Amino acid sequence: MKRRFLAAALACALLTGCGPVRTEPADTESAPADEPVIAYVPLDDRPDNAERVVYLADSLGYELLLPEADDYHTALDGQPLNENGTQSGDRADLFEWVLAQEEAGCDRYILSLDQLLSGGLVNSRAMAAEEPVTLSDGRTLGELELLEELIAVLAADENNRVWLLDTVMRLAATTGYGGFGLNEYNALRAYGMAPRPHLTGAALTVENIAADYPLGADGAPVPVEAEEPLPEGAVEDYLSARERKLRLSDDLFRSLEGTAEGQFRVLIGIDDSSEEDSIQKNEIAYLRSLLREGDALLSGVDDLAFKAVAKLYLDECGWEGARVSVQYFGGTEDRPACAYDYQPLETIMAEHFDFFGLTEADPGACELNILVLTQPADETKKADYIAALVGELSGDAAAVPTILIDAGNGTYGTAFHEALTEETELGRLLSYAGFLDMAIVTGTALSHGVARYAFLHHGEQTEATERAFLRTVADSILKDFCYKNIVRNDILSFVRNDLQGNADNFWDPDIDRAAILARLESGMEAAAAPVIANLERSNFISALPPTREYAERGWGGVELTGYCFPWDRAFEIGMDIRLGDFTEPHESVLGIYYR
Repeated sequence: MKRRFLAAALACALLTGCGPVRTEPADTESAPADEPVIAYVPLDDRPDNAERVVYLADSLGYELLLPEADDYHTALDGQPLNENGTQSGDRADLFEWVLAQEEAGCDRYILSLDQLLSGGLVNSRAMAAEEPVTLSDGRTLGELELLEELIAVLAADENNRVWLLDTVMRLAATTGYGGFGLNEYNALRAYGMAPRPHLTGAALTVENIAADYPLGADGAPVPVEAEEPLPEGAVEDYLSARERKLRLSDDLFRSLEGTAEGQFRVLIGIDDSSEEDSIQKNEIAYLRSLLREGDALLSGVDDLAFKAVAKLYLDECGWEGARVSVQYFGGTEDRPACAYDYQPLETIMAEHFDFFGLTEADPGACELNILVLTQPADETKKADYIAALVGELSGDAAAVPTILIDAGNGTYGTAFHEALTEETELGRLLSYAGFLDMAIVTGTALSHGVARYAFLHHGEQTEATERAFLRTVADSILKDFCYKNIVRNDILSFVRNDLQGNADNFWDPDIDRAAILARLESGMEAAAAPVIANLERSNFISALPPTREYAERGWGGVELTGYCFPWDRAFEIGMDIRLGDFTEPHESVLGIYYR
């Protein structure tokens, strides 16, 4: 009834000429000048590690420099190889690119060690032995030598501030890469989930951890159970890849000994995990023991660059933290939000609060409001959970800058997104996240939201920073609301049923990729229309007290172009977001915003 009433009010507003002002999206935008530069080597070329990091950096007044895209691209089995003749990134080119940025005077770096030392996240899970790197000057360096030289060069300039991103290897390698199949994935993930002996104190060493990889908690070998026989050496290669990764992480901390305090920060992400006492448990404990002041080890991997960009800005702007109110809706915040988390959602949130300097406070005393939809404790109350959250977002508390997290992991279907689209002002959020695994969602939403809040207080807003900020919001909302839960299902069906193809790799077998792209474009045009209409009638916060007088601006037009499938698979998409000029704040008519 409420929605029909609002729809009637909308119709009346349009008939009386009070419709939203829409500015046409611009074909080109003037590039900002004289921004501080960050040299960035991404984990790989997926959107969360590439263009979305650019948006965030731009929104904070930085210029993010990246190497040539081919140098950090990952190619799945059967896809065209990179220019270096492999499926992975070019470690020599990337190393020399970083040195070139240092020679050019750069003093801010965010560097993925999985990319620099292994050629990307996926390849880091598949490298069972060291592979030396040959540089353009003819020198051949081992992986440790490469790492040590990189740190030595960057350490020589005391003005450098460097974030080094690393990961704890997930429970199994990547299906569809290096001949690794679903049978191997299922078998080795289950093998990795089995409890291992607990090592503590002096016994917690790389050698002991690796020696215990094959053993269960009782000291007996862990059996490998597979539907089909595994390829010869599959388990041995898996364990060797884990050991290589752990040793490189250990080498990292030893290589940083003697560097200036605060010059290097290490941020380690825990890749797909499990609540069980898995093969990761001792690795995590050991790496925690190596952390220095300012380092961190947190759940999530594809949000590592977001966290590093945000923390770099917080450190530089003099951030002193903020008081936040956290409200959960759904009743399951005391457990992991999905099968790939190793801690309860509340714990993951608390660890990220510590990282960003956030302190929990009552709603009446908070500066930031965080609303989280969890998986439903009671399936019969899904509508109630949604209504309660939407009511909070559209009520008096909406005056407080808000971060919204959908940790429902798909259990609400499209109902939550539809309610948000129909009854709230989506474009007013500081940040939103709901795509990908829940550990990543937490870090993504908090990175963007906290960074935006700090920038409103400390940053110099320009047209460029504001447009970049709106792209961070639009990208998160549109991909989650429209692609993840609507269009992707259609793409999956189209690829499997109409094209008899593989939705996880459009080259295996080679199918009509132009037809898939056309299907994506038409599907997104329909699915995104109501969400874009919501954004175009939204206001966004452009200034906050006490630094400035509170102010809002109206979103202009939003148009999506340049769709693509970055890895030629259905899992995620890339797109360009064109924006029109901002407007005067839209006025509210019965809770819906118009000029």
